[in-house]
Amino acid sequence: MGESRRRSSSKADSSPTPGISKVINNNVVIQIDGAGQERVLMGRGLGFQLKPGDLIDPSRVEKTFVLATGSEGDQALQLLSAVPYPVVEAVMSAVDEAERMLGRDLGKRLPLAVIDHIQYVLERLDRGIRIPATSMPELRVLHPQEFAASKHMAKVISSALDRELPPEEAVFLTMHVLNSTRDEPDGTSALLFRRVQHVVVTVEAGLGVDLDVDSHDYARFVLHIQFLLQRLVSRSMLRSTDSSFFDFTKRTYPRSFAIAEQVKGYVREATGVELTDEELLYVTVHIERLAQHIAYGTDVEPMLE
Repeated sequence: MGESRRRSSSKADSSPTPGISKVINNNVVIQIDGAGQERVLMGRGLGFQLKPGDLIDPSRVEKTFVLATGSEGDQALQLLSAVPYPVVEAVMSAVDEAERMLGRDLGKRLPLAVIDHIQYVLERLDRGIRIPATSMPELRVLHPQEFAASKHMAKVISSALDRELPPEEAVFLTMHVLNSTRDEPDGTSALLFRRVQHVVVTVEAGLGVDLDVDSHDYARFVLHIQFLLQRLVSRSMLRSTDSSFFDFTKRTYPRSFAIAEQVKGYVREATGVELTDEELLYVTVHIERLAQHIAYGTDVEPMLE
């Protein structure tokens, strides 16, 4: 995710802010601050009927991001402009509450990573797709505070959007929280990195492409593979008794399934552990998502039909 710095706006400051340089949508605008940095200003209806050079009332600014330069900043902007603002607003509120619960800053990347994750979850739910997950009890034991905060985050987001998130989202949000501030909860960073690299090389060979390491798609895919390998290390792989979606995915996406089988073979060789069908499904779904993004040439989620 982008190296963006999240800050709450000051409602007490009534002085006008500098003029905006670009309107992204009705809720997101860009401003150049005194140091020449691009800042993303967010607020419900903030950019409505505004044009470059207009002043805005700082009391209407709900959140501010200082953008990184280059591709990471572009990715952050793309995400904030594409995701519906109610999702952005719900996640921002949830992250704020998690930080209060934990008594610490959760880092620059977490809000954007969670926005992207929740939007993808909602898209899957709208299509009736739910990836099976485990409760990962190790997380509750090793990181009880982070798990509690993440469970509360899921509750806040569900309430704000009036959408019931699956219970396993507390697990995935905990992984995001842990990844935002520290190394993986189990194993060594170097070993995990090498294994993720090998999976990426396998997928690139199968798809016949060189993935853009600066792209949002690449970052998201690597994060999901990291999650899979973390579950493997903690011996908490995904399991389910329902094989219907696995069979459907195997028939519908044969190329992605074949690549996932190669990943499974590598994992077996490297660790001596056999991926479950649910984990194989997990890999297949994310390879197919990556393949469709490459084919469509866009970061807009195509329908997985």
